[in-house]
Amino acid sequence: MSKEDLPNAWVVNATKDLKGADPSTLISNTPDGLAVKPLYIAEDHAQSTELPGDEPFTRGIRATMYTGRPWTIRQYAGFSTAQESNAFYRNNLAMGQKGLSVAFDLATHRGYDSDHPRVTGDVGKAGVAIDTVEDMKTLFDGIPLDEMSVSMTMNGAVIPTLAMFIVAGEEQGVDRAKLTGTIQNDILKEFMVRNTYIYPPEPSMRIVADIIEYTASDMPRFNSISISGYHMQEAGASTVQELAFTLADGMEYVRTAKARGLDVDAFAPRLSFFFCIGMDFFMEVAKLRAARQLWSRIMNEMGAKDQRSKMLRTHCQTSGVSLTEQDPYNNIVRTAYEAMAAVLGGTQSLHTNAFDEAMALPTETSARVARNTQLILQHETGVTRTVDPLGGSHYIESLTEDLVNAAWEQIQEIESLGGMTQAVLDGLPKRRIESAAAERQARVDNGSDVVVGVNRYRLDDPVSVDILEVDNTKVRAEQVAQLKTIKASRDNAACESALQHLTKVAQANEGNLLEAAVVAARVRATLGEISTAMEEAFGRYQAIPESVSGVYGKQQENSPEFQSVKAKVEDFVSNKQRRPHLLVAKMGQDGHDRGAKVIASSFTDIGFEVDLSELFVTPEEVAKLCVEKNVDVVGISSLAGGHKSLVPALINALAELDRSDIAVVCGGVIPEQDYEFLKEAGVVEVFGPGTPVTDAANAVLGHILGERRNR
Repeated sequence: MSKEDLPNAWVVNATKDLKGADPSTLISNTPDGLAVKPLYIAEDHAQSTELPGDEPFTRGIRATMYTGRPWTIRQYAGFSTAQESNAFYRNNLAMGQKGLSVAFDLATHRGYDSDHPRVTGDVGKAGVAIDTVEDMKTLFDGIPLDEMSVSMTMNGAVIPTLAMFIVAGEEQGVDRAKLTGTIQNDILKEFMVRNTYIYPPEPSMRIVADIIEYTASDMPRFNSISISGYHMQEAGASTVQELAFTLADGMEYVRTAKARGLDVDAFAPRLSFFFCIGMDFFMEVAKLRAARQLWSRIMNEMGAKDQRSKMLRTHCQTSGVSLTEQDPYNNIVRTAYEAMAAVLGGTQSLHTNAFDEAMALPTETSARVARNTQLILQHETGVTRTVDPLGGSHYIESLTEDLVNAAWEQIQEIESLGGMTQAVLDGLPKRRIESAAAERQARVDNGSDVVVGVNRYRLDDPVSVDILEVDNTKVRAEQVAQLKTIKASRDNAACESALQHLTKVAQANEGNLLEAAVVAARVRATLGEISTAMEEAFGRYQAIPESVSGVYGKQQENSPEFQSVKAKVEDFVSNKQRRPHLLVAKMGQDGHDRGAKVIASSFTDIGFEVDLSELFVTPEEVAKLCVEKNVDVVGISSLAGGHKSLVPALINALAELDRSDIAVVCGGVIPEQDYEFLKEAGVVEVFGPGTPVTDAANAVLGHILGERRNR
C-alpha cells in the first residue's frame, strides 16, 4: 500500500503536516498483516443498505438490539466447594447479574473425582469441584433452574456434567425441556489450545453429536454448543485466526450433526459462539460484525432455511491475557475498553474480568468492580440508545470487509485439508497459534507492542493487592468425605449396572451417550466413574509435546538484550562443550500451555537445549524426567493456583532421587505474596507475568553457572 491508495486532497494536507515527508509512512499493519490506512473514505468499502436484523446480520441479529433489551450480564465464576460458589452466585444475582456462568475446577474438566491421586493440587482451585449430583444440586440451591439461564464452560467431562445438571433440574422439579442455558461442548478447540480433553478426537466428536441430538429432541430451550474462539486468542491467536478457526469449528460441528441425519434447522438455531475481546478496540468491534456476516454465508451454503439458523449469537468475555500483574489497577481500564468494544460489536451477553485475575481468582471486591463495569456501561454511557452506533464508519466498515476476506481465505485452507477435525489431527491450527504467540511475546519484549506498566511507564515500587486464596487441602478433604458418604448410601448394584450399560453404548457406537449418562447420574454414579466408563471404550488421549522455533528469534534480531544473552549462551557452549539444558513442565491438570510453549520456543532460539514435558504430569513424573534428561534447570509453568502444593512436592521428589542440584524456577500466574513461600521451599527464581524472556534467560543461565545460587 502506498500514498496512491490515499485521497489526493488529503495527501496534500498530510504532506504539509509532515513537513514534506511521504504520508504513506503513516500506513501501519495489524499483527495479522492487514494494512491500516491513516484515513478512510466512502470509496474504501462497499456501500450497503443493510439494516440491523437483516441477513447477513452484520449490523446485529435483532432489529432493535440493546434499544429493546440490553445484553445479558453473565459473570463467569466458580471456586472451592459448591456451597461457597452458590453463595457467590446468589449474591451476584442480587446485585444485578442476569445469568450464571459456571467455572469448574480442573479435576472436573478432566473427568477425575476429587479423590483421584492425580488431582491433589487442583481440587477447587480454578473453579468449583463437582463430583456428584449432590454437588450440582447444592450449586444451584435456591436458584430456580426453570427461570435462570445457566452457561457451563465444560468440554472434556461434558457428558457427566450435563447429565448431572439435567438430574439436578429433575430433582428441583424442573423438566429438562424447561432448562435454559448453554453447554460449551467445543472439543475441537481443546485439541488446539486449552487441552482439557479426555478422549481422542474421533470419539470426542461423537460426544458432541450425541449432545446436539439429545438437546434438539429433549431440551429445546438449551444451547447444545458454544463454539469458542476465546481460548484461541488467550493462547496467542491473531484476530483473523480466532475468527477463521472458530467458524471452521462451527462448520465441522454442523456437518457432524447433519451426518446423524439431523435437519440443520432442527439444531442450528441453538448453536452459539464465544469470542474473546482484547485491546485492539476497532478490530474487536469489526471481528464480531465479520463473524455474523460469515456465519450467515456458511449456513446458507449448508442448506439452512430458518433465519434463526443463520444468526450468529455470541457471548463475549474480556481478555485474560491482557491483564497484567504489574500496576494491576490498569486492568480496570483495560476491561472497560474491552467491554465497550464487545457491546459496540453487538454481543448478546458479556463477562468482564476482574482486575486481579492476573494473580489469582477474583475477590468479592474485584468481582463487584467487574460487574459494575457492565452496569455503568449499560446505564450511564448511552450505548443502548441506538442500534449499531459505529455502523457506517468508513474505518469500521473497511475493517469488517478486510476481516471477512482474510478469515474466509483461512477457512478455505482448512476446508482444503478436509475440515477442522483433519486440520486438528494435522496440527495446523495449533502451530499457527503458537507461532502468533511467540511473535506477540517478542514484540512485547522488544517494546514494539507497548503494555503500560510492563514494558513502559513502569512503577518504581510494585502495587500490592489483596487476593483470594482457596485452601485446596480443606476443599479436597470435604469433597472426599462427601464422596465416601454417597458411595456408601447409594444402590451400588444399580450404579454398576448403569455404568456397564454406558460402556456398552460407547463400545457399540450406537445409542446416545448423554441419555445413558443421565440414567447413571440418577443412581449417583460419580463424575469420575461416568468418565471412566467411557474411557474403557475410547481410551484417554495424550498429546505429543512440541514447540515452534525460529519465530521469537526472528522478531528479536535487532534487540541488544536478545543478542547479549544469546552471546552468553554461546560462551557457555564454548566452555562446557554443551548447551545449557532446560526442562519446561506443566504439573497437575492445567492444560493452558501458552506460557510453557512460548518459553520453550524462545529459550530454544536463544540457544538453550529445551525439553517439554507432557501435559498433566505429577511432580514425581517431572522429577524422573529431569533425571532421565539430565537437565540443569526445570521450569514450572503455573496458571491454575496449584503451585503451593505441586512445586514443593517436585522439590522433595528431586531430593529423593538425589538430584537437588537441579534448580527449580517457576513462572506464570503466581501471586507475589506466594514468592517467599516458594523460595523457602527451594525455588531459586519466580518469574511473574510480564517478565521479559531475555531477563528470565539471563537469570536461568546465572543459576546454571552458579552465579545466582543462594541469593
